[in-house]
Amino acid sequence: MTINLFQTPEYRAIMEEHLSKNLTYLFEKDQDFAIVCQIKHVTFTPELPSNIYESFKDTVLFVLSGYTFQSAKVEEGIFSFEAGFGNENFGSTVSMPLLAIKQLFVGDTPVVINHAEVTSKVLSKEASTQSSMNVLLSNPKNKKFLKKK
Repeated sequence: MTINLFQTPEYRAIMEEHLSKNLTYLFEKDQDFAIVCQIKHVTFTPELPSNIYESFKDTVLFVLSGYTFQSAKVEEGIFSFEAGFGNENFGSTVSMPLLAIKQLFVGDTPVVINHAEVTSKVLSKEASTQSSMNVLLSNPKNKKFLKKK
């Protein structure tokens, strides 16, 4: 039986760390960038209107510059940023596991190409974090715990 080296837990850990370090480096250098990611692993909060969401293909390109770049962060294996979508500039926070990022570009130059796939373990961690936050924020009295910018 042949082992796919790019789908082993060890390689996933290497790639996740590599993506995290590259993103952190670009943040530190104040360098705009773009990512190509698998839409099936992306979460939008609030959810996008169906006409916008349905316009996405299996993979989508996000260009991070301006406010979108400034809002971007990596926390606990999750990459997130705020962006506006469609003609109405519908605001949403975009979140995804690092391994959902398939390519990272600076200008036209590919900086990282990721062959590792997101595992169900990563997805369940993200889902539990999102559902915990939704439960917390469902009570209006808990809004005071949100970090103010």
